[in-house]
Amino acid sequence: MNRIAKEAGINWDIKAPEVRVIDSDGKQVGILPLKEAMKIAEEQGLDLVAVSPNSNPPVCRIMNYGKYKYQQNKRLQEARKHQTVIQVKEVKIRPRTEDHDFQFKLRHVKRFLGEGNKVKVSMLFRGREIAHPEFGKGLLNRLIEEVKDMAIVEQAPRLEGRNMVMILSTKS
Repeated sequence: MNRIAKEAGINWDIKAPEVRVIDSDGKQVGILPLKEAMKIAEEQGLDLVAVSPNSNPPVCRIMNYGKYKYQQNKRLQEARKHQTVIQVKEVKIRPRTEDHDFQFKLRHVKRFLGEGNKVKVSMLFRGREIAHPEFGKGLLNRLIEEVKDMAIVEQAPRLEGRNMVMILSTKS
């Protein structure tokens, strides 16, 4: 049995003694014993499907289960198709990064933001560079100024050990 069948419960898999029945046209039949509801479904050559198994009594619909399963899978696929995955891209810079290299990294940041991704900007301090974190903070603030029209600062620059990290995300 697949996942949808486990969720829904069909025909004799329904455990409730009484069910609220909706016929194939969408009209409410009423609350019936399970045996009587199954009899009606079998007479029409259709299945009894629990569409809301957690309600009291469970709501069951008389329908073609194969068609129902197909429509549910279609809906899931359609939902997956419209779903966007946001990745976190990382750009690493150093506190003594020259202007040309900074512009190169800036183009990467803008491209990542344009694609709808978040950007983690990491600045690694080596050796005695850690004695002057203000150089790194100044460079990160310059980067923020350059992308302020297309990004917001999700996490402000902060020092974590020998790294200064900030996270940018697209304006929505």
